[in-house]
Amino acid sequence: MKLLFATLACFLTLTASAQQTLDISVSNPLSHDRYDEPVVLPLSQYGTVSSALVTSKDGEEIACQLDDLDMDEQMDELCFLCNLKGKETRSFHVTLYAEGEPRPYPARVYAEMLMRNDKVKEKNRHDNYISSITARGDCANSYNLQHHHGVCFESELNGIRIYFDKRQTLDLYGKFQKRLELQATQFYTSDEQKKQAYGDDVLWVGQTFGLGAFRGWDGKEPTMIEPVKNRTQRIVSYGPLRTIVEVVDQGWVADTSKPALNMTLRYTQYAGHRDTDVDVIFNHDASDYRFSTGIINVMGSQEMSDKRGLRACWGTDYPSTDTVKWSRETVGLAILLQEKNVMSELPADPGVKQGGNYTFVVAPEGSQMHYQVAYCSANETFGFHSAQEWFEWLRQWRTEVENPIIIKKTR
Repeated sequence: MKLLFATLACFLTLTASAQQTLDISVSNPLSHDRYDEPVVLPLSQYGTVSSALVTSKDGEEIACQLDDLDMDEQMDELCFLCNLKGKETRSFHVTLYAEGEPRPYPARVYAEMLMRNDKVKEKNRHDNYISSITARGDCANSYNLQHHHGVCFESELNGIRIYFDKRQTLDLYGKFQKRLELQATQFYTSDEQKKQAYGDDVLWVGQTFGLGAFRGWDGKEPTMIEPVKNRTQRIVSYGPLRTIVEVVDQGWVADTSKPALNMTLRYTQYAGHRDTDVDVIFNHDASDYRFSTGIINVMGSQEMSDKRGLRACWGTDYPSTDTVKWSRETVGLAILLQEKNVMSELPADPGVKQGGNYTFVVAPEGSQMHYQVAYCSANETFGFHSAQEWFEWLRQWRTEVENPIIIKKTR
């Protein structure tokens, strides 16, 4: 009997230690409704976390996600999304488990890296999936190593690929409908898929920033990410609520008068969002370096700038040099920088095929900086169809960025 009670006590102790609970409140400081707002909780103080359950005040299960950001097999963050009415505060109960596996939820984001499969003839059916690739700095043609030229990711509203070369440009996929499509099209939409209202590439980027590529600065103009010792792309998280991808440049000589840098560009895409978070992380203080970023000056585009780090355009151009096969596409582009990182905002370069930009000269604060990019396609049935609509949404976007939801631990 004593052995039975001792065993039971041990079981109860282990069960209790296997889970931790906390209550949090999430508040919207603005008067308008907000949707799919990310709630991110660091997990370092909770020890080993292998699974989690999030419920609302009324007991409804809320989809959540656990992420191992540094790939050490320990979960670093819990993420879930919530909708909030104007000035609303909602309560959530979180249970963290030391055992088990993350709960499965429907995917609302997607990320993909592919090597070409020579046995596959259809451009949207390649199947050599990878999660990371590294090319030496002297690689002759890293751009063509991957099937769609670099890692790609999407939410229901957008689709982006990042070129695996010295440009590291963000190229864009425009949608007609709100849905995930890149697994089906692989950025190469077939004629049959086009009949089913699948989207396609909508932007010609050339040597430009495209949508917010991060580059060097030589005092007069942007410079490419070269030379480097090694260049890496990897998928950190596949979802289901956010995907995280990284581009790592090892030994980048960004300024010949200063030490080389290791730079990590982390792109985070949340479900329900057309905006993408960009975190720039250096291996040492880079505040005395100068860099550049911005957006392409789409030929003939209309520009918007609030002179505080938000710059955008609305314009129409061919997404390819092949003007017979491709039709002209209308897009809205935007970048939102933190004012503290902006050293100067340069006048627009001419919007021509040779590559014009709306350029910022920027500097990190210490070893990091953060900014965001966003875009829309006029093809969207759910989006914007004029510069006025696009620019108005961007003003609200800035307001929301400057007034984030308030997350508090209540127990």
